Amino acid sequence: TDKGTLYNSRYGTLLIENYPWRLVLKDADGRLLTQTRCWSDNDSTQVKVPPFSFIKRGSDNSRSINPVFSLAPNEKIYGCGESATALNKAGQKVNLFVTDPQGPETPDMYKPIPFFFSNRGYGMFMHTSAPVTCDFGCSYIGATKLFMADEAMDIFIFLGSPKEMLSEYTALVGRPEMPPLWSFGTWMSRITYFSEAEGRDVARKLRENKIPSDVIHFDTGWFGVDWQCDYAFAADRFDNPRQMLTDLRSQGFRTCLWQLPYFTPKNKFFPELVERGLYVRNGKGQLPYEDVVLDFTNPETVQWYQEKLGNLIEMGVGAIKVDFGEGAPLDAIYANGRSGLYEHNLYPLRYNKTVAEVIKKIHGENIIWARSAWAGSQRYPLHWGGDAATTETGFEGTIRSGLSIGLSGFCFWSNDIGGFVTQSPESLYRRWLPFGFLTSHSRVHGAPPTEPWYYGKEFTDYFRRCAELKYKLMPYVYAQSKECTENGWPMLRALLLEYPDDPGAWLVEDEYMFGSNLLVAPMLEEGNGRDVYLPGRQKWIDYQTGKVYAPGWNHIECGVLPIVILVKDGSAIPHIPVAQCTDQMKWDKITWKKYLADEKKAEGLLCLPQDGRLQRISIP
Repeated sequence: TDKGTLYNSRYGTLLIENYPWRLVLKDADGRLLTQTRCWSDNDSTQVKVPPFSFIKRGSDNSRSINPVFSLAPNEKIYGCGESATALNKAGQKVNLFVTDPQGPETPDMYKPIPFFFSNRGYGMFMHTSAPVTCDFGCSYIGATKLFMADEAMDIFIFLGSPKEMLSEYTALVGRPEMPPLWSFGTWMSRITYFSEAEGRDVARKLRENKIPSDVIHFDTGWFGVDWQCDYAFAADRFDNPRQMLTDLRSQGFRTCLWQLPYFTPKNKFFPELVERGLYVRNGKGQLPYEDVVLDFTNPETVQWYQEKLGNLIEMGVGAIKVDFGEGAPLDAIYANGRSGLYEHNLYPLRYNKTVAEVIKKIHGENIIWARSAWAGSQRYPLHWGGDAATTETGFEGTIRSGLSIGLSGFCFWSNDIGGFVTQSPESLYRRWLPFGFLTSHSRVHGAPPTEPWYYGKEFTDYFRRCAELKYKLMPYVYAQSKECTENGWPMLRALLLEYPDDPGAWLVEDEYMFGSNLLVAPMLEEGNGRDVYLPGRQKWIDYQTGKVYAPGWNHIECGVLPIVILVKDGSAIPHIPVAQCTDQMKWDKITWKKYLADEKKAEGLLCLPQDGRLQRISIP
């Protein structure tokens, strides 16, 4: 056009104006969504808002870029990774820099993701690995500033509904293959089981108490020295690791092992890693820290590391816990010649990928258990929410984190049920359990005791009921998960994802859709019920009591379990007889339960593990 270059799509237009240089984004009806700001756009007589600008520093000639876009009144922003702060990022300053926040209670993140979207129908992916500070109307309410520590701007723009934008974004950066069926079962863990005898005892008690479960996880204590990763079971505490793995497998358990990519000077591999140069170096070619940090940009490092893990996986280990990964040094030069400015945030992605590849090569399964991440890490599930405090604050932050990472392109996510840092109070543990089993993946982990029998028989029976709920719903969980992998949607969904036309759905952050048919409202505080917002125009049926509720705000009493679970009117939910592990599930015994209030027929999804084909089932 006379003004500049115009790009059209059925969702809207992007105009690159020549003078003044500007990006102008409009929807299909011609409504302005956002545009870059120029000096002439200054709409305050008191505050001077910097425009879209490039910055060059005289001290070292380094350069960075500061894209500035308009932010409309009442505009809402979502995404940016696994954030424990309010889901709506408008009014916040979000730092996209991988760090260890010590749990989901602060603005810092294990998994920052340079992607966000607006309720106005546009989204952006900042294709950079450099640190980014996103100021969404924090310093000035009319502007979004995306300060990138990069020399160039590479931004992908998306238009459409939240689901459509997530699908487009994940089509660009990648979606996961389906994790194995067993990974959707119960993972039993603590920090830590120190011996073969402890692991076998936990497995035996799970079966004796008839608690459905699929994974035994050994955390930091399976080495000769706690935390000293040497890829070998402690000989004095593990009599026959290979036989232990075989026996656990015969009982329906896979085994997961902890490790990390850092090596202290006391580690037996430290001299070899230094001699072979398999570590991240500083500008002088030396260790930037006292410890070795593996350099995954070096193919020799990747080969060495995968050989060590491969020996364990070939022995029968089912999954590897990909812990840490947030400490890659900034003041370093990596083997690929890039500095820590660009490699720090990429470190978790390279780390996730390296472990996932060796498991896939040996077992043919797409499975890890990771804490840190960057854009692209969603291709390598699973990720969990880190070290939550065993408090109601930790519980609240965990729920927000799970919803936020789902709005950032991750299909699957988990958390430490009950919290991690100290022994979980029984009241909190009771309320956290049903939430933990109504996420895609369910792991009990933290400071001992985590095993239910230490809380008494009544609590053990209660724990069993929570686990049985997940196992009965496994056909629903598996089919919904399959749909997620095909579209890039999360299993744990903020209400706005399913109900973008309901203004109230954009405001709720302590409820979620578990797949497309179940609404879950956890009990963040003690009590017998809570206020629940029911989105859309259809009615909702209580999964536990059968009561029917109209859309809007309702006070709903809990059923047997201290959580509110509602089924969307017109849903057909597949159930399967409870089994002690997923290997024993009888997929030819699936039964369908219809949930009907005003609707005349029910629909649901089905995906059998043996064929992996997603089907939509309609039941009159």
